[in-house]
Amino acid sequence: MSWRDDIKLSWNDFRGPAKNQSGAVAVTASGITFGYSVQRTDSKIIDFSANVEAHFYPDKSWVKKELANDYILAHEQLHFDITELHVRKFRKRISEVKISEQLNTTLNRLHAQINKELAEMQNQYDKESNNSIDKIAQAKWMVFVAEELRKYEPYKSKD
Repeated sequence: MSWRDDIKLSWNDFRGPAKNQSGAVAVTASGITFGYSVQRTDSKIIDFSANVEAHFYPDKSWVKKELANDYILAHEQLHFDITELHVRKFRKRISEVKISEQLNTTLNRLHAQINKELAEMQNQYDKESNNSIDKIAQAKWMVFVAEELRKYEPYKSKD
């Protein structure tokens, strides 16, 4: 399921088996898909195109339905929004790449770096919000991510 501005997650999207031994009420599995193609003339790189998307994985995401509510769903949605934020940051960085014979290495390095930053922010979000329990921190994160998404609006996922 690709990220879209006009579609929000619902509990029906969480189709994986609940992990009852976990202390979490729900888990959002999301990530970045990335691919690129290179155009060559006389074995020299002359151009490239890249595709970057934020995805939600329903079969790997789960919820303990008896504990689920709209507040927790909003917390999970923000995890997916954080993935989209990093897709936008990645697209911006790709747009700044200069064509060279090191293009493959450069793009793969950028991909690894953005995935590292994404994992760090997801962990920081859960830690600071105490997995949504700290309502003040949760509210701050919601504002922060909304502002960051606006900042990178030119790089947003298209419908």
